[in-house]
Amino acid sequence: MMAPRLSTPATRRTAAAALAVACGLVLSACGSSDDDSSSGGGSAGNGGTTTVTDATGAKVKVPAAPRRVLALSEMDLDSALALGVKPVGLTAGRGQKGAPEYLSAEAKGIPVVGAVTGPDIEKVVQAKPDVILAGQLADGQVLSQLRRIAPTLVTIDDSKSWKKSLELTGQALGKADEAEKFLADYDTKAAALKKDLGAQAGATVSVARYSAKGTAVMQQGVFISDVLNDLGLKRPGVQNRKGEGHSTPISDENLKEIDGDWLFIGTLSSAGPDARLLDQLAEKPAYQQLNAVREKHATVVDGSEWTSLGGAKAAVSVLDDIRKAMVK
Repeated sequence: MMAPRLSTPATRRTAAAALAVACGLVLSACGSSDDDSSSGGGSAGNGGTTTVTDATGAKVKVPAAPRRVLALSEMDLDSALALGVKPVGLTAGRGQKGAPEYLSAEAKGIPVVGAVTGPDIEKVVQAKPDVILAGQLADGQVLSQLRRIAPTLVTIDDSKSWKKSLELTGQALGKADEAEKFLADYDTKAAALKKDLGAQAGATVSVARYSAKGTAVMQQGVFISDVLNDLGLKRPGVQNRKGEGHSTPISDENLKEIDGDWLFIGTLSSAGPDARLLDQLAEKPAYQQLNAVREKHATVVDGSEWTSLGGAKAAVSVLDDIRKAMVK
């Protein structure tokens, strides 16, 4: 059973108790030191250790060649897989029961050890990690619990840059060269796409997400906006400004705010309820009046990669989607 959110005193005490019991059962997985930067039970093997500065500035001693990596965010899972490392545990993606849909095939068989709301400490212990990638986790008590299990790094800073996170993950996993190559390949693909856009270079592109809660737009400061900025594509209206959250809801009366030369709408599933929601959206007169819709420039995309936390593999996939839609 998935643990509840670890954000209240009561749930933290429960998590701490679970950690104590689990550590007693699995001594080999837990360290006894309270030193956040060097404790943990994963073995460094014969490769020694190295010290990595994580996204918070903490210096964390990790195995030079970790063998059991735990990924506690969608971006961490994406980064690890992009670097050729299959984690021993993952947290479910937003609105997902397991890995984000675009990573589901590569992540098949990886146990779920938590959700977006937080990790299940007992399941983390059972995974016996030697390195924990903690995404953007900011809860100090939960981080302390994780660092008693294995060296733990916060991999996502306030910028939420997938590139910086990939570089940091590469350092933590002994895959710095692989991360550098991936980023170079991405830059090459982005430059080629930017050139091939031709008359569409500099077009206005709108990105929205659609669910049972309604329509929302993706503003600046999130993954998809960073990718579109790499291509020099423009954004309409409020999408040029940084939002307060991951996405900004808009009412049906203001659907014109998602208009542009091109419109990409993300849902968490191309089948089932989400598909019917898109049918409902298509019936709205305001939607039918959008320029992108009239010009047949509206495309449904995988929201788990376009409108979620994102990552290295997601960025490359977005380039492919844009090429298919916009390059004639």
